[in-house]
Amino acid sequence: MGQEPAMIDPERIPVIIGVGQVNDRPEDPDQGLDSLGLMVAALKVAAADAGVPLAEIDSLAIVDQISFHSLGKLPEPLAAAIGAAPAINYQSAAPHGDTPIRLLNEAANRIGAGEVKLAAIVGAEALRTAAGRAAKAASGEDKSYNAIRKVATRREPNYAQKHGLAAPVDVYPLYENATRAAWGESLEDAQFESAEIWSRFSDVAAANDGAWIRKPATPEDILKVDERNRPIAFPYSKLMVANSSVNQGAGFLVASLAEARRRGISEDRLIYVGMGAAAKEPANILHRDRYDGSVSMETSITRTLELNQMSVDDFDCVELYSCFPCVPKMARRILGWPWDRPATVFGGLTFGGGPIANYMSHAVVSMVDKLRTEGRYGFLFANGGFATDNHCIVLGNQPIAAANFPQDFDYQAEAETKRGPVPELVEDYTGPATIESYTVFYGRDGAPKAGVVVARTPADKRTLAHVDVADAAMLAFLTDGKAEPVGTAGEIVAMGEDRFGWRAT
Repeated sequence: MGQEPAMIDPERIPVIIGVGQVNDRPEDPDQGLDSLGLMVAALKVAAADAGVPLAEIDSLAIVDQISFHSLGKLPEPLAAAIGAAPAINYQSAAPHGDTPIRLLNEAANRIGAGEVKLAAIVGAEALRTAAGRAAKAASGEDKSYNAIRKVATRREPNYAQKHGLAAPVDVYPLYENATRAAWGESLEDAQFESAEIWSRFSDVAAANDGAWIRKPATPEDILKVDERNRPIAFPYSKLMVANSSVNQGAGFLVASLAEARRRGISEDRLIYVGMGAAAKEPANILHRDRYDGSVSMETSITRTLELNQMSVDDFDCVELYSCFPCVPKMARRILGWPWDRPATVFGGLTFGGGPIANYMSHAVVSMVDKLRTEGRYGFLFANGGFATDNHCIVLGNQPIAAANFPQDFDYQAEAETKRGPVPELVEDYTGPATIESYTVFYGRDGAPKAGVVVARTPADKRTLAHVDVADAAMLAFLTDGKAEPVGTAGEIVAMGEDRFGWRAT
C-alpha cells in the first residue's frame, strides 16, 4: 500500500502540501476578526507551511459560514485579500459538517482530471465576535449591527418543530436513545461510553495548539450535571455537545505530486489523499427508516474502506465527527474502532471547537500534522445536518495504491438499496402506540421544559407526542435509567388545540 501507483501520472496524484489553523480570542470579543479575516489568516499559515505563494493557486473552495451576515458571498473578497485570481473560485451552497471533506474530495478530483495543479480549501467562523456584537446591537449600543446570518427564513413551524425538534441538539438525542436500546446498553453504560470518549477528546485538545478548550476533563467531569454542565436535551449535557462560541479558521493546500516536487517540497511533508465516499439521509428527519442506525453513514464508511482496499487495522488515527456522542459511537462500531482509543486528532467539537461547518478543516490540519510525524494512514469521517450528510476520506504519509482520481464519490444509490421501509407519518393519531425514541428538553436553569416521543402505531405508522414534564412519574421513567423506555407501550391522547400527549399504560 505504501508504493506509488506505477501507472498513475504524478501530475494526477493529489497530496496535501500545507495546512494552517488559527484561534482568535482577544479579551474583548468585539475586537476579534470576522470570518473573512480568519480565513485569510489560516490560508497564510498554510501557505507558509508549504512555502507556496497564495497568488499561484488555481482553485479556491470556501466552506460557507453563518457568523457575519454582512460578508455575503466570499469567493471574490477572499481571493482579493490573498492576492489570488484562481480560475476556479466558489463557496459551498450551505454550511454542513461534511463540507470540508467534500471540498477536499473535489480538489483531489480536479487534480486527478488534470484541471488544476494547486488548490486551496478554507473556512472559518467568528461566532464569539458575532455574538458579542449582536448583544451590543440588542442592547442599543450598536443599532446598525446584525452579525449572525439567519440560515433559514422564518416560517410557520412544521410538525417536527411544533414538538420541539427544531435544531440538531433536539434531534441527535433521538439517535442516542434509539441506539442505546438497540445495542442493549443500560443508560449508565451508554453514558459511561460517551464520557470515556469525550474525556479522550479533551486530552487530545489539551495537547493541540489549535484547540479552543485546552483543559482535560475526566469522565466524571463530563457525567456530573451541575450549573456549569447543565442538561441540554436528554441524555446530553453541555460538555457532550458542540461548542460553537469560537473564533476559528482553518485551511489547507492540495497539489499534484508532480507540482509539489517541482516546488521542492520535502517528501516527508507530503500527505497523500485517498478515495472518498458520501451518502445522505433524507432531509426530513421524520421520513427516515430508523433512528438506531444510518444506512448512509454505514455506506460512506464501508465504501471508503473498500475503495482504498483497507481495513480498520491500517489506521493509526481517526477523526470521527463528534457534534453529539451518538455520531462517533455509531461510526466507531461500523468502522471497528475501539472505544478506548482516541477518536479524534483535533479534540472534538466540544473541546477542539465547533465552528459550524468548518470543524473538519481543523481535523484535516491536525491529521496532516500527526501523519507527518507518526503512523501511516488516517481515516476522516464527517457528518452534517441532522445526522444527514456523511463523507469519509483517507489520508496517508505514503502513497495509497488503490487511489485513482477523478472518482465518483456519490454512493447515494447504494445507500438507498440498504434503506428499510419508511413508516407513513400521521399527525393526528390517538390510541395505543410504542416508543421508537424520545428526548426531554431542558431550560437554561436546568429544569425540564418539554419532551417528545417518537412513536409507532399498531399499524407501524410514525407519529409524535408531547411529554408532560409536570408528570414526575413519566419524567422519571424516561430519564432515570431504571427501565428502557424505547420499545415500551403507551397511549397517545388528545390534549386540545391540535396537541397530542404521551401517556404510559
